[in-house]
Amino acid sequence: MAFLEFKTISKGYPGVQALSNISFGVEKGAVHGLMGENGAGKSTLIRVLSGDQSADEGSILIDGVEQKYSSVRDAFHAGVIVIHQELQLVPELTVAENLWLGRFPGRAGVINGKTLIETVRAKLDEIGIDVDPFAKVSSLPIGARQMVEIAKAVMLDARVIALDEPTSSLSSRESEILFSLIGKLKAKGTVIIYVSHRLDEIFRLCDSLTVLRDGKLAAHHPDIGKTTREQIIAEMVGREIANIWGWRERPLGDVRLEVKTLSGSKLRNPISFSVRKGEILGFFGLIGAGRSEMARLLYGADHRHQGNVAIDGVAVSPNNPKASINAGMVLCPEDRKFDGIIQGRSIEENIAISSRRHFSPFGVLNSKKEASIADQFIAKLRVRTPSRKQDIINLSGGNQQKVILGRWLSEQGVKVLVIDEPTRGIDVGAKSEIYEILYELAAGGMAIVVISSELPEVMGISDRIMVMCQGRVAADVERADFDERSILTAALPDKNVAGTI
Repeated sequence: MAFLEFKTISKGYPGVQALSNISFGVEKGAVHGLMGENGAGKSTLIRVLSGDQSADEGSILIDGVEQKYSSVRDAFHAGVIVIHQELQLVPELTVAENLWLGRFPGRAGVINGKTLIETVRAKLDEIGIDVDPFAKVSSLPIGARQMVEIAKAVMLDARVIALDEPTSSLSSRESEILFSLIGKLKAKGTVIIYVSHRLDEIFRLCDSLTVLRDGKLAAHHPDIGKTTREQIIAEMVGREIANIWGWRERPLGDVRLEVKTLSGSKLRNPISFSVRKGEILGFFGLIGAGRSEMARLLYGADHRHQGNVAIDGVAVSPNNPKASINAGMVLCPEDRKFDGIIQGRSIEENIAISSRRHFSPFGVLNSKKEASIADQFIAKLRVRTPSRKQDIINLSGGNQQKVILGRWLSEQGVKVLVIDEPTRGIDVGAKSEIYEILYELAAGGMAIVVISSELPEVMGISDRIMVMCQGRVAADVERADFDERSILTAALPDKNVAGTI
């Protein structure tokens, strides 16, 4: 008998039917996968489960009892915890304070600090998470913040835990800790809803699987062992995708981007490299290797200690993103939510904000021109939205990434695109579309730097790969020499454990 049941759940927004008649159940102590393209309805279903949204029709039953949520707090009291891809931590509070937030130990409004710290330390040790309880969350890397969010759910002893792309920011070691933790929760009888685009994880962890497409139930597999990767991909996208990478050889021109002895506070050794017109250069490394730090130094977002950057032989002023943009270099950052999109603003504004300086002199907005540019790139990049006026926060991750690309492509004279984690948290269909966009840009002569922690991705789309390890370049590999084991070996700090990931 199902412990958690979704019965005929429907949810609509203006211009969009996000969910239509969704029904399935999950047994006690099962890990249930939830898959679908971005915009398929996964996040909406999770929001309904968490009490963040109310369904227009249908009901949720836990252990046979229909749940009546009016808020997230109601779901919390029912034993439901959702860990969203966009983390829900308070950055300026410590790890310990975040873990106890809303239920601090103590009496008469006086917090028992000793109990708070001792409990947190014991729980972190039990889970296997090496984080300082006194550290502010804002000081932690993304992967560590994700582990804190997961620890918070475990401390609450939830009956149902939904994990939305939980490994998207985790290192291999942190992912293994999470997988072990999921096994312990499963043994206790906890229901786990596991939302991921990573098929390897789905097949490793999940007992059953539901696939959504366009807000509808595309497939339900009570036994995941009786299906295949190819079948799931076809169910997600409504078509077969034989090769999502789609790489093809293209002619390369002269050197477009040249970097010499670039260094900063988080790079162990100076870095030098070049990228030719039409070339896609991949940067691979484990979390903490210095890939994103290199990108920020290159773009001028972080302070450069030394080094020179030139585009078409012309030096780019250091430590100045505006100078980089004027020289023709743009950056799509690793963290879309905090560093990429402008929350609370429309798709139109997010696309046009960079280029409006060219057509809105003296601060007078040219609304007609902005609308035209937005429509152009919504169509060109196939952004799925009912309107250019839609708030960008309502878009899926893949469509948000397309909007950020549209913003920079609306700039005049872009010569170098640096894109960090281009498809993090993005479904297989949208990945294929983004890769096609990158190939088209490269074919037009753009030099592209792709940074990714997913080795299959960086091997699939790059013409050449630079491997980073502990803030230095450990290898430079031509496409003809791509080999997964040797690239991983170069990326590992301890070469004695090569091949264990």
